[in-house]
Amino acid sequence: MEKFGKSQPVKRVEDVRFLTGEGRYVDDIAPEGALFAFVFRAPVAHAVITGLDVAQARGAPGVHAVLTADDLKAAGITKSMSAQTVKNRDGSMGAAPRRPILAEERMRFVGEPVAFIVAETLDQARDAAELIDLSYEELPAKMDIQAGGAPLHAEAPDNVAFDWGMGDEAATDAAFAAAARTVSLEVPDNRIIVNSLEPRGCFAQWDGERVHVSVGGQGVWAQKSEIAELLNIDAERVRVTNPDTGGGFGMKGFPYPEYVLAAHAAKVVGKPVRWMSERTEAMLTDNAGRDLTSFAEFAFDENHKIIGYRVHTRCNLGAYNSMYAQFIQSQLFSRVLMGVYDVQATWLRVEGIYTNTTYVDAYRGAGRPEAIYVLERLIDRAARTLGVDPLELRRINFIKPDQFPYQNSTGEVYDVGDFDKVLRRAELEADLAGFAARKKADADRGLLRGLGLCYYIESILGDPSEGAKIAFNEDGTVSIYVGTQSTGQGHETVYAQFLSDQTGIPADQIFVVQGDSDQIAQGGGTGGSRSVTVQNTATLATVEVMTTAFTAFLADEMGVPASEISFDDERFRADGSNMTPSMLEVAEMAREKGRDDLLSHEARATLPARSFPNGCHISEVVIDPDTGVVRVDRYTVVDDFGNLINPMLAEGQVHGGVAQGIGQAISEHVVFDEQGQLLTASFMDYAMPRADGVPNIRFTSEPVPSTANIMGMKGCGEAGTVGALAAVANAVQDALWEHGVRQADMPFTPLKVWELLNSEAIAAE
Repeated sequence: MEKFGKSQPVKRVEDVRFLTGEGRYVDDIAPEGALFAFVFRAPVAHAVITGLDVAQARGAPGVHAVLTADDLKAAGITKSMSAQTVKNRDGSMGAAPRRPILAEERMRFVGEPVAFIVAETLDQARDAAELIDLSYEELPAKMDIQAGGAPLHAEAPDNVAFDWGMGDEAATDAAFAAAARTVSLEVPDNRIIVNSLEPRGCFAQWDGERVHVSVGGQGVWAQKSEIAELLNIDAERVRVTNPDTGGGFGMKGFPYPEYVLAAHAAKVVGKPVRWMSERTEAMLTDNAGRDLTSFAEFAFDENHKIIGYRVHTRCNLGAYNSMYAQFIQSQLFSRVLMGVYDVQATWLRVEGIYTNTTYVDAYRGAGRPEAIYVLERLIDRAARTLGVDPLELRRINFIKPDQFPYQNSTGEVYDVGDFDKVLRRAELEADLAGFAARKKADADRGLLRGLGLCYYIESILGDPSEGAKIAFNEDGTVSIYVGTQSTGQGHETVYAQFLSDQTGIPADQIFVVQGDSDQIAQGGGTGGSRSVTVQNTATLATVEVMTTAFTAFLADEMGVPASEISFDDERFRADGSNMTPSMLEVAEMAREKGRDDLLSHEARATLPARSFPNGCHISEVVIDPDTGVVRVDRYTVVDDFGNLINPMLAEGQVHGGVAQGIGQAISEHVVFDEQGQLLTASFMDYAMPRADGVPNIRFTSEPVPSTANIMGMKGCGEAGTVGALAAVANAVQDALWEHGVRQADMPFTPLKVWELLNSEAIAAE
């Protein structure tokens, strides 16, 4: 199998049902008669629980159950929710404090689940929550990301969860000692709330022996294993399904307490139980994203070549370790630490800090946007400090095409790349030659225009292995069973398109089966921009198995040796035979012969290495100095995604990622008060990006096919966000620089920008 998809911009087939209201989300398909759950949550950020009386709530009208931590313990549910830890610089492991399903003895963030109420109606469950008598002794809230403060966990008395390092500290220090110039910058990366269109939700039901939990999520297997582990039952007794899911962005990739609680409650009450998050509830309890501050430094030689790079990051973990939190700002950050620049002397130190806030975990890009944001803000600052054109400084330091495969300073091996070619294309597509004229025209109108550049590289891949099964159905259709889960990316289209391209089976007769742990025993889920690359590689392997099996079968039917039969992606052919059957026709022949063993084929594939999407984002912003309003006026992206299976879907992913990056850069920002109360808990206070804040995005592909997979493709799902943050931030800084503003950080809200301009002006006076 040497072929890849024909790169046709096929329209998304799933959009018909989504746009006509026919989507089937978890709250649409809850079983008839399911009881409603409501979560009673911590009202303060840090407190010792001195009393929890739920007797009145249990006796309230319509209430079937009120579960507390003591009830879970009595039922033998005593394990902590899972989370990965990393190894500290001293060789010990990062802290692993218990993260209970329901608060035990202490509450550690506003919104932490304290009790789970199940009633006939949602209003009855809410009313019962009002009858719960919770008493507590409030403790000081830890809100900053420095060591020290009121300890949240005995395992981390100074609130430092981990202290991790990567690179060669001694060589980096030596590079700085020998440097002709050094440049440094502190780079905050503001916390955001994911705010997927569909909030989190689930339902659970028992059939006597097994529990079925349906979750809006990014894969069923992590949920299945976690629910089985926490409920102390065999995994075979748990079925998890993902129906249509309205956005995930990393946040829906992990288990949450509510899913386990719904499963247990359904067993307790003997009826199905459904739970759906409200928007403010989601803002309080969904895993947040970003929230870190890095101090970064470059060492340069006399020719403006970077010879050393140091970063010290402190990241906010929130009140507990979430599933991948310690891993994201350490190991994932490090994969692209030095980006596209040829520097081997690097050192990254990361400290993870517990605070009395909601836990932080993966958000679109998970570590890579954070790393590239720091790097590209610093190289832009270095260009200003050194008096070098920012494009030229990048070119001086690019890894050159003849250096590939290139092992970066933290051990990742970039297989291919031509960064200067992409940059030159971006310079042309963005019309940088016309920027001066646009800037002058705005200045004549009293406006400020700034230009910002980001050259990013992405490291894709979660689980490198995936399986696929192709089954021929009696009605003449074909099902392909996949181990990933669409949350809006267009998987149903691209998987059917790719299988059709490889087999000649009409795409409208191919149906994608996903998100059911009973039908698909193993899968890696969706995350890390892995889906199309890994899943289609598995599809290729399955097509090869199927082609081999059909060829052996046809040898008898066609009366020729199997070695003389070929398949050209549409039909089987052999010299000396006038039979040219298609895949569907061979399957029907096998069915008629009673060869049911030929009606289903499956295989697994493992990618040997990651691929590394990369590209250049160029943004132009316009600022009204009288109001501080920032508008992204022009946006150009030139990406190297290797070979594209469906260019339309790839461009759509870039557009969505850029919009999320613009949102964080311009308006999105989580604010807590000193007591840990969330002040941005509704769309009245938390400003999501809107259509009028995102310009038309010019997207161009400049591919260098990857050698890390047979299709030569590179994942694209998170790349838009990876590049957007620094492109917009550098553009704002560019516009403000000539007015004396030397430090401009996200989010660039009107008030912040106005204050920057006016405080600098006042200082100058």
